[in-house]
Amino acid sequence: MIVPRDVCRDFPRSSRLEWLETNGTGAFAMGTVAGLNTRRYHALLVASLRPPVERYVLLSRVEETVLLAGRTYDLGVSQYPGVLRRSGLDWLEEFTTDPCATWRFGLDRAVFEKQVYLIEGCQAVVISYRADRGATLRVRPFLAYRDYHSLSHARADVYGDLPLLEFNHSGRFEPDAHWYYNIEYFVELERGLDFREDLYTPGVIEIGLAPREWTTIRASAGPAPTWAHKRESSSHFVVRRADGRPTILAGYPWFTDWGRDAMIAIPGLLITKGRLDEAREIIEGFLAYLDQGMIPNYFPDGGEPPQYNAADATLWMFQAVRAWLAAGGDRSFLGDVFYPAAKEILDWHRGGTRFGIAADPGDRLLRAGTPQLTWMDAKIGEWVVTPRTGKPVEINALWHGALWLASEWAAELGNPAAGELRAEAQRVQDSFRARFWNPERNCLYDVLTDQGPVKKLRPNQIFAVSLRHGLLGQEQEQQVDRIIEQELLTPVGLRTLERGDPDYQPRYEGSPAARDGAYHQGTVWPWLLGPFIDAYLKAFGETQRTLAYCRGLVERLEAEAARAGCLGSIAEIYDGDEPRLPRGCPAQAWSEGEIARVSAVYGLQDENRARSSRVLE
Repeated sequence: MIVPRDVCRDFPRSSRLEWLETNGTGAFAMGTVAGLNTRRYHALLVASLRPPVERYVLLSRVEETVLLAGRTYDLGVSQYPGVLRRSGLDWLEEFTTDPCATWRFGLDRAVFEKQVYLIEGCQAVVISYRADRGATLRVRPFLAYRDYHSLSHARADVYGDLPLLEFNHSGRFEPDAHWYYNIEYFVELERGLDFREDLYTPGVIEIGLAPREWTTIRASAGPAPTWAHKRESSSHFVVRRADGRPTILAGYPWFTDWGRDAMIAIPGLLITKGRLDEAREIIEGFLAYLDQGMIPNYFPDGGEPPQYNAADATLWMFQAVRAWLAAGGDRSFLGDVFYPAAKEILDWHRGGTRFGIAADPGDRLLRAGTPQLTWMDAKIGEWVVTPRTGKPVEINALWHGALWLASEWAAELGNPAAGELRAEAQRVQDSFRARFWNPERNCLYDVLTDQGPVKKLRPNQIFAVSLRHGLLGQEQEQQVDRIIEQELLTPVGLRTLERGDPDYQPRYEGSPAARDGAYHQGTVWPWLLGPFIDAYLKAFGETQRTLAYCRGLVERLEAEAARAGCLGSIAEIYDGDEPRLPRGCPAQAWSEGEIARVSAVYGLQDENRARSSRVLE
C-alpha cells in the first residue's frame, strides 16, 4: 500500500494510519505513517520472550536528525503535554508497506529513506537508512523496558530482569543518558486509559551516509540473529510457539492465540492458500490441550494454564477440519487423530462438560450454562452485557454441524456409530426448526432461555444458513438472509444488534466500560461478512448476479479498510453508525481470514484490482 504526500502530511489522517511488521514469533513493530506513537503498543521492537507470549516493549522509537549540505533536518514526531513536535512530517513525501514499512522524505533537493523490519524468528529489529547524497545521520533511541500492556515511568533500574538490547551499527555512539518525561499517546487517552509515560535514552548514534547506500542500525535482545532473513510472504497472524508448533494470534497488537479465532481463521489464512501442513499442526496443537471434550478458549499472556470458557471454540474445530479435508488434507489424519477426538468431544457434550455445557436430553439442543460462553462475551464488573445463558442459536447450528460431520466421517471410516450420529443430528434439526423460528419476524430467535426465547435481532442466526447440512428450508434461509441484509448489513460487516433496538449503541468509544457496553450492542464485525456471503449464495444460488453482488460486498469492505486503520489489514470492529471508524484491534485474524476465504472459494477478488484498490488517494 502506498500513502501519497498529501495524506502523509495530513496529520489527523496519517496519525490514524498504522503499519505493522512481524517475524513469526509474536514479536512485532508497529506505529503510524506520521511517525508518531499514538498507542502504548506502538514500538520498534515489542519482543516475545516466550513465543508467542510474554511480550515486552524494549525499543519504543528513535528520533533522527539529518545533517546535509550545511543544513539540519529534524525528522522526529512526538507529543508532550500541550506540544506536538511534527517537524518530520513537513518533509515526508511518501509511505509504503513494500517491501516493509518505508518512509521517503524530500529534504530540499535530497531524498532520504528509512525502512523498518523484524528478523524472522529472532527478537530483533533492523532500521535502515539511505540518502541520494552524502550526509550525517544522528539517531537517538528511546527505551521503555516494560510489559506491553503497561506504561513506564522514570526509575533507577531501567532494564530490570529483561534482556539488554545490543545495538549493531557502523557509526559511533555518544553517551548522553537521561529520561524524557510525559510522552503522550492520544489513542490511549481516547480509550479512557492512562496515556503518559517516561522513556530512557542512553545516547546518540552518529553514522556517515554514503550516497545511495543503505546503512543499518540493528537492535537485538538475546543471541545475535542472522541479519539476512526478513520474513517474506507470510501472514502476520501465523506464528510459532517456543516449542516450534505453529499457532494463530487473534490480532495485533494485544491478542494472543484464541481457540475460537484460530479455528475460524484457519480456512482463510492457511487452507485456501495451500498451507495444509501448518493448518493440521495448529489443529493438533489445540487438540494436545483437549480436556473434558473442550479445546482452550485462549492462552493467557503470562503463560498461565489455558482457559476453556467457550461453548463454540471446540465446535468450530469440526468446521476447520471439514475445510482441511475438502482441500485435500491427508485423510489418514481423520481416522488416526481427529475422529477419535471428535467422538470424545461429542460424548462430553452430550453428557455434560464445563460451565454447564450439555445437550438437553429432551430436545437434544445444546445448552450453555453460564452467560459468557459465546463470542458475545463482554462483561463490566459483574454486569454481563449480552447474557446468553440457555441455548444460543449459533451454538446449536455448530452442534448440529458437528454431529452431521461426525456421522459422515464415521460412515467413511466404516464405524457403526454413523447411523446413530445421523439420527442424533436429525433430532437436533427437528428441535431447532420447531423451537428457534420466530414467526412474528420470519427469522430465528437469538437464544432459547428458561424464561422464553430472546427476540433481539442479532447476526448469530446467519450460521444456521451458512454452515453446510443446513438446518432450515430454502424459503426460511432466504427470509433470514433478507432480514439480516436489511437490518444488520453495512459496508464493513454485520452489526451485532439492529438499530431499532433500545440497547443499540452507535459508537464504540470512550472509557473501557463504555466500549465494552457497545462491543456487541450494534458494533460492526467484519468477520461476519464471510458467513453472510456463504448464506446468501447458499439461499439464492451462485449465479452471475449473486456473485457480482457478493464481490461488491468484498470490494466495499476493502475500500473502507484502505482509508483508515492498519494498512493492509482489516480491523476487529467498526462503529455501527457513520462514519464507521475502525475500532478495537487494528489487525484481526478472523477479519482477514474470512474475507480471504470467501474471496478464494467464490472467486470474489481479482488480484490486479485488489492491488490497485489498496493505494490510498
